[in-house]
Amino acid sequence: MELSSGQQRLLFVVVVLALAGLGIYLVGGRHHTSSPPPSRPSASAAPVTSTSAPVAAPATTAPSGGADIYQWLPFSQQDLTAAARTTVAFSADYENWSYTEPAPAYIAKMNGLVTGNFAASLQNSYATPGVAALRSAQKQISTSNGTIASIQSFGSGSITFVVNIAQRLATTSGTANSTKQYAVTVISNGGGWQVNNVELAGAGNQ
Repeated sequence: MELSSGQQRLLFVVVVLALAGLGIYLVGGRHHTSSPPPSRPSASAAPVTSTSAPVAAPATTAPSGGADIYQWLPFSQQDLTAAARTTVAFSADYENWSYTEPAPAYIAKMNGLVTGNFAASLQNSYATPGVAALRSAQKQISTSNGTIASIQSFGSGSITFVVNIAQRLATTSGTANSTKQYAVTVISNGGGWQVNNVELAGAGNQ
């Protein structure tokens, strides 16, 4: 029986594939039956060692030639340093007071660290009758210090830091230590940085 031209081409392809498969089988069989020479493992390991060095090199040199991230931020490195310094200084004074200390004296310690409007708000809060009465009745004396945990947000002329403020409160009942996390916002004001707001961290998300 004669085959058509299409059938002949198909048969040719099948034969070629069959021969190729047979050749692969025979070559593979020879590699499996013969043991590799002892020097082959060490020869194959050498390229891995030599190629690993160039991969690690960029990682060690990247920090020295890294991009200046401040070109993407609305403040300079000097601004960030000054803003952080103001925040830490404010955090040391915010919970630092005594039952014998009147509101004006409490605010005077933060002179230059806070804006005028915020100073007035702090003074009103400190002098709230119920709060002031409890402070006097318990003879409360508070000392504190703060550390910056992170930056919560920032904008043009404004940075909000997340600050951990540790407070030591002595009263007629004893002494208690506590740490609270606050969001402290500082703004650029007259070439410097001043605190414009403080609230418990996460309060704005509730």
